[in-house]
Amino acid sequence: MKSSNPILSDRVLENAYSVYDKPMTVSGTLNKLLFLSLCMIASAAAVFYQFSLQHLDFVNTIMIVGLIVGLVCALVIAFKNKATPYLAPVYAFAQGALLSGISCFFEASFPGIVVQAVAITLVSVFVMAILYKSGIIKATEKFRAVIFTATAAIAVFYFITIILSFFHVNIPYFSSSSNAAIVINVVIAVIAALNLILDFDFIERGVNAPLPSLYEWYGAFGLLVTVLWLYVEVLRLLARFRDR
Repeated sequence: MKSSNPILSDRVLENAYSVYDKPMTVSGTLNKLLFLSLCMIASAAAVFYQFSLQHLDFVNTIMIVGLIVGLVCALVIAFKNKATPYLAPVYAFAQGALLSGISCFFEASFPGIVVQAVAITLVSVFVMAILYKSGIIKATEKFRAVIFTATAAIAVFYFITIILSFFHVNIPYFSSSSNAAIVINVVIAVIAALNLILDFDFIERGVNAPLPSLYEWYGAFGLLVTVLWLYVEVLRLLARFRDR
């Protein structure tokens, strides 16, 4: 079963049937997603508490650690499917700390922005689920190829930006509120939202195959990654509008 989602790629399907015998289910995937969400909320609350005490240096340190740990976990999961049940919660915990710190700093500059970003993200997930379930948007091979290519291009863009930042070269997109930056932000947010279609499709096809229950963790992990990416882009977009 092929998937164009970079997280839910064919590589993670290797040797799965020899590891787990129970079939993948939608309810099982949602339970895993709920567990990962709770892990994320726990660390987010802890970081928010530290921010409320004005321990800003500590929060910055936790954000950096969360970024590194989350990245390492994601890379390992992409190549070692057996590690997903163990590393996905660690990833969720790390990302909860990272995004909580980011959200706190945004909230300090633009009061009320976090609630708006969360609301828009959840509505977007709900709308995309309806569009997928109703068949209005179908995960065809062409659709998967286009979204995968766009997502890969965005990943390269982010990677180049990070590398250039080491040489003190700043990309205007990340600090500007210009019309061009807003348009790029909107495009990236739309691509992130459309990646939800790939996540839903993977879960549905995994259940129908059926894939072993290991992939409940993959489905939940992939969906969480996409939702968090979408949230960050929405948060950044709202900040640009508020800044103007």
